[in-house]
Amino acid sequence: MTNTTSETSPQDSPPPAAISDFGIDTTSRSTDEALRDYWARLRGGELGPLPALLGLVALLIVFSSLSDTFLTLGNIANLLAQGASITIIAMGLVFVLLLGEIDLSAGTASGVTAAVMALHLVKGGNLLGGMGEGVFYAFCGLLLVAIVLAGVMRIWAGAALSAVALVISLVGVPPNPWVEMLLAVCVGTAIGCITGFLVATVGIPSFVVTLALFLAWGGVVLQFIGQGGTLGLNDDTLFQVANGNLTTAGSWLLFALAAGGYAAVVLGRHFSRLRKGLVASPTPMVLTKVGVVVVLAAVGTYLLTLNRSVSDVVVISGVPYVVPIVLVLLVIGTFVLERTRYGRHVYAVGGNKEAARRAGIDVARIRMSVFVICSSAAAIGAIVYSSKVGSVDPNAGGGNTLLLSVGAAVIGGTSLFGGKGRLRDAVIGAAVLSTISNGMGLLKQPAAVVFIVTGLVLLLAAGVDALSRRRAAVAPR
Repeated sequence: MTNTTSETSPQDSPPPAAISDFGIDTTSRSTDEALRDYWARLRGGELGPLPALLGLVALLIVFSSLSDTFLTLGNIANLLAQGASITIIAMGLVFVLLLGEIDLSAGTASGVTAAVMALHLVKGGNLLGGMGEGVFYAFCGLLLVAIVLAGVMRIWAGAALSAVALVISLVGVPPNPWVEMLLAVCVGTAIGCITGFLVATVGIPSFVVTLALFLAWGGVVLQFIGQGGTLGLNDDTLFQVANGNLTTAGSWLLFALAAGGYAAVVLGRHFSRLRKGLVASPTPMVLTKVGVVVVLAAVGTYLLTLNRSVSDVVVISGVPYVVPIVLVLLVIGTFVLERTRYGRHVYAVGGNKEAARRAGIDVARIRMSVFVICSSAAAIGAIVYSSKVGSVDPNAGGGNTLLLSVGAAVIGGTSLFGGKGRLRDAVIGAAVLSTISNGMGLLKQPAAVVFIVTGLVLLLAAGVDALSRRRAAVAPR
């Protein structure tokens, strides 16, 4: 009798044709192949953050050669603190920009959260007395509306945080720095719920909604603080948020956690792909990348732990608190965007809204949620900025706050057309803008020159984005 049983079942090894048809990655690349692939992507318009990184290096070289104080330890630490608030707001805006939307109210919304925080602190937790009866009940009414809208759209985190803001406001919780910061974030979340609902469900274009709210929230800040008024943040904890530093031991612990965690994630992912037989970058390239990041982090930590005080009496050293704040937000946001189903849905909606809807994604809920995230991040940025200046005035969140935040995200590589960008883009772009502002200030350039240069850099970034998308559209697949 003839044995018709195959020695190898189809499950054991898929046919080569199937592998080819479905594009399964089953081989590793050499270093030369990886470099050629990267060069091909660059030529195809996939530039990513490369233009911003090259621009940042150029700016560092130029300003360090023109100013003797630019690369001093004190100025480097000051540069980190200066750009932190813009970086945080820009990270929130990345979520909105990924959908091809815009939030023009992020700046003044951050001003509202800062004003509420300062008013609650200064008035001893009595917002009713600080705002006046009519304004207070209108404020609570908006919080209640935010809770309802978030509940309708099943954005439970937004509903919960908005409810916390309402409870703190109605109960009159005594002032406490941690309560003030929580209140600011919760109010920011409530603002995002209202903004997102108007865009996602009512269907008003985001440009129109947020432009209207930009004006409205600016008026709210003026109403809370008063014309020409200022609310001081006379609290040591709030002051330390943007002006304090980790101890030397704390700084090195941060280095160990950040650099070690980065190395563990990158190397773990790399060797996992190798074990599974998937395409992975050449191991020498991965090791080099990790090594460069770890060395730079070690050098930066060492320098920041040195005494940078100009006085022999006072010692100022350690990594500024804003650095771990930005790092934590960056890690959490990156994980959400790149490692969760929600993040994949954000990219899907930004890439093709109709296709995402047909795939079963709740597009309206995703669109609303990104505005909630954006306004919440704006509130955190407001806390950092208010801590830096030590007060809140009627111009809080106005001026160039929004323009610099949007500019940071776009300069870093996030596309204005949606579907392309990463959270790190906001950090890189904010570093470019902060370097321009800081360097120009050291060179004693007038504000007019700073604005012109900043505007030209933003225009260049937008042009690079448009040209790269056009090139990618015509590039051979």
